[in-house]
Amino acid sequence: DIYVDEPKHLKSLLAEGGLFLALDTIRDPGNLGTILRIADWFGIKAVFAAKDTVDVFNPKVVQATMGAIFRVKMHYVDLPELSELAVNLGGNVYGTFLDGRNLYNLDLQTGVESPVVIVIGNESDGISDEMAKVVTDRLYIPPYPADSPGSESLNAAVATAITVAEFRRRI
Repeated sequence: DIYVDEPKHLKSLLAEGGLFLALDTIRDPGNLGTILRIADWFGIKAVFAAKDTVDVFNPKVVQATMGAIFRVKMHYVDLPELSELAVNLGGNVYGTFLDGRNLYNLDLQTGVESPVVIVIGNESDGISDEMAKVVTDRLYIPPYPADSPGSESLNAAVATAITVAEFRRRI
């Protein structure tokens, strides 16, 4: 199911609670397809994307979903507005940042009682300034060892998998 800007529908969807993804301008078709596959695997209720995110019907996206495109609800929306709606419904908006707090050491809401939105940023620029303003909790996936001078960051789909797995592990 693909939806574009249906505020009433979005409010009712969020009001039910659950775990959701918000993609802040994902450009790589392979990443979007893989993220939809991750969402399918981990039972994410819906994936929200900024309007300038790659088209879900791009052939490379469809191929990378391995069929998940038929099972995951995808919405192209105004992400800051969606995030504010989630917070107003008593939920949390988590974002992945290089200067966030260690994901593994935090008390995370899991979406069981209220909506939880996990924001994944653009492959090159991360989470936009506009979205960063509405994020309630800044998360960081630490490298191993913690002082490792390894890669600068993780791939967007990989970061999505690690983050969602941690949230699901806590249910």
